[in-house]
Amino acid sequence: MPTPSPGRPRFLKLPSIRFPIGAFVSIGHRLSGVVLLIGLPFLAIALEQSLRSEADFAALAAQWAGPWRSLLLVIVVWAAAHHILAGVRHLLMDLGIGSTLTRARISAWATIVTAALIALSSAARWLS
Repeated sequence: MPTPSPGRPRFLKLPSIRFPIGAFVSIGHRLSGVVLLIGLPFLAIALEQSLRSEADFAALAAQWAGPWRSLLLVIVVWAAAHHILAGVRHLLMDLGIGSTLTRARISAWATIVTAALIALSSAARWLS
């Protein structure tokens, strides 16, 4: 077994690593993609049910009236908003637009804040 070279850590301490804001956006992009992948079949079934008749729409609305189910909808809205905004951000950066460090940090913060505002505004709408 090779011995570790001097000066290198033996154990990786994940809580002590400071990620840049762009890493949080990238991780959020992957996480939101997973949430959308899991939620898409349920959303398609709900859409199909809501379009059957007025009574089916009312039944679906009554099912999703609870606070925990509304929270799930807000999470899906956040996932969609974050995934779209982060995806556009990544595409623009691939084209060289906003790829300087300062602009990348600004666009990362803008992505996080905008997705959160969209999710919170949808929550305010559903809860009112």
